[in-house]
Amino acid sequence: MATQQWFDRTQPQTLQSAVLLLYLEAVFGFVFGSRFMTGLELLIIAGYAGAGFGIANGKKWGYGLGVGCVGARLLLFLAGGLGDALRDPISLLLTIALAALLLHPESRQYQRIWFS
Repeated sequence: MATQQWFDRTQPQTLQSAVLLLYLEAVFGFVFGSRFMTGLELLIIAGYAGAGFGIANGKKWGYGLGVGCVGARLLLFLAGGLGDALRDPISLLLTIALAALLLHPESRQYQRIWFS
């Protein structure tokens, strides 16, 4: 019987850190998010939570969702220009760190071999 888990300590440190950052971004996005958030931003935040859960349970869809949401978030920052980056620099830095953790060679190799 397969059990669901919120965090997997057997994964490499890069994926463990990515899962924690995905959960952290999702919680902060829902709690401290602006009431003027667009639908796309809300989908990205919900995607962060789903991706963290999927990665923790060794699912390829979770990894793909995480990479897609981080990519979409970075595109939103680029589309907003320098004003968005200056208005929310911590979120930009966390998004870049999240992209680096998910796209790290160790993370990519582990998900390619072990995720189903």
